Amino acid sequence: MTLLQQMESLKKTPLYDRHAALGGKIVNFGGFALPVYYSGILAEHEWTRKSCSVFDVSHLGEVRVQGDRAFEFLQKRLTGDLQKLEDNKILYNVLCSEEGKALDDVLVCQATHTDFYVIVNASNIEKDFEEFRRYVPEGVKLTNPSAEIACLAVQGPKSEEILEKLFGFKLKDLRYYYFKEEKFKNEFVWVSRSGYTGEDGFEIFSSNVFSTALWDRLVNDGKVQGVLPAGLGARNTLRLEAGNVLYGNDMDETTTPLEAGLGWAVSFTKGDFLGRSALLKQKEEGLKRKLVGFKVLEKPIAREHYPIYSQGKKIGRVTSGSFGPTVGYNIGLGYVEKGFEVPGTPIEIEIHGRAVPAEIVRRPFITLKHKR
Repeated sequence: MTLLQQMESLKKTPLYDRHAALGGKIVNFGGFALPVYYSGILAEHEWTRKSCSVFDVSHLGEVRVQGDRAFEFLQKRLTGDLQKLEDNKILYNVLCSEEGKALDDVLVCQATHTDFYVIVNASNIEKDFEEFRRYVPEGVKLTNPSAEIACLAVQGPKSEEILEKLFGFKLKDLRYYYFKEEKFKNEFVWVSRSGYTGEDGFEIFSSNVFSTALWDRLVNDGKVQGVLPAGLGARNTLRLEAGNVLYGNDMDETTTPLEAGLGWAVSFTKGDFLGRSALLKQKEEGLKRKLVGFKVLEKPIAREHYPIYSQGKKIGRVTSGSFGPTVGYNIGLGYVEKGFEVPGTPIEIEIHGRAVPAEIVRRPFITLKHKR
């Protein structure tokens, strides 16, 4: 199959034509044709930090879980304690195998105690739906409306002000990791105060058809207010500075949420859940490796899969790496053996055959700007 044929075979979001018209550089991301940038990754990253950017994240999937036993089912299928939820609240969670391996990281949105939406990663939509279906009991209805739902991420310090001006949304009292129903042009949408960039921001969930009207208002009318479109390249560097894991890079079916530093999303006190025994055993025996943040002390960028050393001994590998435009130096995430995870620990990363000095640092790399 030629490169052109490969690109033509990719799934497209309802905003694909908008991206092409704006000159977006289209790439394959999780089986979807999406823009990696418009004007440039660095410019879009910096604009998000100082103003407001809109990202097309319609590739994300949604699994709807309904019924009298929906809460009970999700409580046993996911790692976190859903008793922390209430109507219109969101909870970060991990979907694990019986062996405690991370199948995906997800967001659980509670509409009511019998109606939930689970937001899943694009490349895992079918896999996750099958994982839920395998264990679903009587009294629980599962549907996969992913192909019918679009999502725009509006991120940056001016996002609240701009959304209120452009759409008349009332967002000042919307708390972090909560969502609400809003109305625009006689259509209802869900607006959540959440995001992946480390900035204050929102996601707007709508029907596919209505997403174009939302995008056009943001990109065309919003330009005067300070809105610019941004691609997945900036979304990646922004999330990396915020210390957020990317499924498929920093966590996958070979790692556990404990190793990935997501122990806070695992509740051993809530009762049994799939993977609990394996994760509890790992916790009691002690982690043999852990995901850490690092700072490269020279110019080269440490990329995915590069080996990590300590005094000539291989101790791990890089999972994500990039220049951090906000911090001004090269940063990354990677797994290292137990004993090397302490901030301040010197390491070396093999980059193009040379051992480049680096240092373990705390993550996030920036001060998070989420509105609490």
